[in-house]
Amino acid sequence: MTAPLDVLAVMAHPDDAEIFCGGALIKSADNGERTGVLDLTAGEAASRGTVESRAREAEAAAAALGLAERRCAGLNDADLVNSRESRGVVAGIVRALRPRVIVTHWTRGRHPDHRAAAALARDAAFLAGLRNFPAEGRRHRPEKVVYAMAFSEEAVKPTFGVDISAQMDRKIAALEAYGTQFLGRSGIGEVFPGGDRPVLDQIRSAHAAWGSLIRRAYAEPYWTEETAMVETLGGLTVATF
Repeated sequence: MTAPLDVLAVMAHPDDAEIFCGGALIKSADNGERTGVLDLTAGEAASRGTVESRAREAEAAAAALGLAERRCAGLNDADLVNSRESRGVVAGIVRALRPRVIVTHWTRGRHPDHRAAAALARDAAFLAGLRNFPAEGRRHRPEKVVYAMAFSEEAVKPTFGVDISAQMDRKIAALEAYGTQFLGRSGIGEVFPGGDRPVLDQIRSAHAAWGSLIRRAYAEPYWTEETAMVETLGGLTVATF
């Protein structure tokens, strides 16, 4: 049996985990946590690359992220739906990998697959814990679902930020593995073009802006439905002045 994961990123396409939560995944691995990525689709509808090239790039990126597991659910790219069938597929993989925390897309992304993935990840995580839900494996319910807010343009403040200052260069290295997707581009997916700057420069700049929110060089923003807890007021971080 596979050892349980601490963190599983459930994302629509190969490269989404690297874009939205790659720094946090690297940091978790640095801290000895077992991390994984579940690509819900193989990215077969993308304008660039092939299923085969995306798979090779995802394997190289997984090594850069330090993942313990990477799997593909084989659902339909550009037609991802939160259906009973897809929930059964994802719940079975959740049961197999047994993550404590799931991180997924922000709920209102520009790409329809991203919006569907957010709902699918949450619902499948819940259903995986039902004894009689018809999915492969022994029941398991993750403790927490976290939404990656990177590149969201909505006026919603993150619940918390993860300091990825020490991981930023490796996050970029993981993204560079996807040559078919990033080479020569100024924008991709939720990362809107900012003039003719290379997209990886724009990603780095965006993380610097989020870093300033927590008074660090680089950060990734995350949101939870639950209110975050602190042990004492005396232990609070991020200076007001």
